[in-house]
Amino acid sequence: MGEREWWRDAVIYEIYPRSYADGNGDGVGDLTGVRARLDHLVELGVDAIWFTPWYASPMADGGYDVADYRRIDPAFGTLADAEALIADAAALGIRTIVDVVPNHVSDQHPWFQAALAAEPGSPERERFWFRPGRGPGGDEMPTGWVSEFGGEPWTRTKNADGTPGEWYLHLFSKGQPDLNWTHPDVRAEHEAVLRFWFDRGVAGVRIDSAVLPAKDPALPEVPAAPGPGGHPYVDRDELHDIYRSWRAVADGYPQPRLLVGEVWQPDAERFARYLRPDELHTAFNFDTLARPWDAAELRASIDTTLAAHAPVGAPATWVLSNHDVTRPVTRYGRAETGFAFAAKRAGTPTDLALGTRRARAAAMLTAALPGSLYVYQGDELGLPEHEQLDDELRTDPMFLRSGGVDPGRDGCRVPLPWSGTAPPFGFSPDGRPTWLPQPPEWAALTVEAQAADPTSMLALYRAALRIRRAELPGRPMRWLPGDPAVLAFTRGDTFSCVVNLGPDPVALPPGDVLLASGDLVDGRLPTDTAAWLRTPAPTQ
Repeated sequence: MGEREWWRDAVIYEIYPRSYADGNGDGVGDLTGVRARLDHLVELGVDAIWFTPWYASPMADGGYDVADYRRIDPAFGTLADAEALIADAAALGIRTIVDVVPNHVSDQHPWFQAALAAEPGSPERERFWFRPGRGPGGDEMPTGWVSEFGGEPWTRTKNADGTPGEWYLHLFSKGQPDLNWTHPDVRAEHEAVLRFWFDRGVAGVRIDSAVLPAKDPALPEVPAAPGPGGHPYVDRDELHDIYRSWRAVADGYPQPRLLVGEVWQPDAERFARYLRPDELHTAFNFDTLARPWDAAELRASIDTTLAAHAPVGAPATWVLSNHDVTRPVTRYGRAETGFAFAAKRAGTPTDLALGTRRARAAAMLTAALPGSLYVYQGDELGLPEHEQLDDELRTDPMFLRSGGVDPGRDGCRVPLPWSGTAPPFGFSPDGRPTWLPQPPEWAALTVEAQAADPTSMLALYRAALRIRRAELPGRPMRWLPGDPAVLAFTRGDTFSCVVNLGPDPVALPPGDVLLASGDLVDGRLPTDTAAWLRTPAPTQ
């Protein structure tokens, strides 16, 4: 695989820095902790690590409210720590990807603080979306839009004399004011930030909420049925010029840097536009993640995904979870096995044994598909969602802004268990409690415990990624005919993947079993189980 295209078949591991490993003993994950645990990623077999924001931030939204892109948050370390980590990982053959959040900054960012101190109509305010209110006295929001976190996306300011002032737009929390991408300062600053990190050896950036930064300057209301490009702030055509300029920056390096978009876009044609040769290299595919554990649904998702990418020659990406989503072990054990933010509710029953069996099969399914694979930290351990967190410990805006109706995302962000039989399970060097508490029953799920168990989830991931790297890069995929409740396909002439989602065990095609997510029954593949086979090469 050429240096220019390493990302086409890469396995990329997502690190949520607060919860990977603690190096200084304060109960919060940090970059020193990551450096000390890089061996885990080498043994797992990943090609790159993607860090959610590690920048200076008030943490109003888990670091996605960035106050300074050129400074590491003190909770995680220093810029020197980040540079050392990038170098250490590179020496081990692991590239580093960092997050960039173009839609907004923190309300503590110097630009926004200057805007608050300035008068209405001032140049400082033009970098954001300040508007007078509607109605008598300007007491009504400038638009009727709804925040991505629920509730109101506008907050009113106060004038210097204490009287009510203008409103500012924040599609997320009020601590995340939206940037005005028609302003040249905004474009220039983000291109400078890209260069700042690329110059330090970062191999690429993941672009948060990539369909949101551009706004219709008139700020109209959202139409009942917006046509393509017709939404006032989602998937606007102006975005593509922004990402073309980013691609020019990325391609300007001797080893071109990767651009990965978080593109929530159900329209396949509109989705593919972001992946044209002069824009982003890849984009997250959330469709498969959101689908239920059903053969027809998953096959349709796979077909749709591959078809969407084909016209632009971009590789698909596959992901089962991330720092925003209910973990697969919990999700697949529920009556409703798909995922939608609007449907998340506390107290939803789950069968963890069933969920674990399905999550093992799902891991093998996604690892066998053509394209790149993302693994969220802890999924390789089969961690379930921690659903018993006390409400006062939850910090996620989705929980807080919904009044607790939405349980939020804290349950998938609990610190990893490394070793030992009781919390903090080796997460912190001196045993200090973790910033979010770990459940005691994770004792059987530590890296230490699973490394010694050849049947563990960790052992399955290690084996799957080793086989994937050796067998699959560049090989085409072809569906095999048969039972519609079974997903069966080949990669090239000598590799097959079979996943049984039906109620009864099924026969496997001819070949030697390389790996299975569960025990076979009389040579047959049980329900909710996957197998990889080396199949005989076709005769000439």
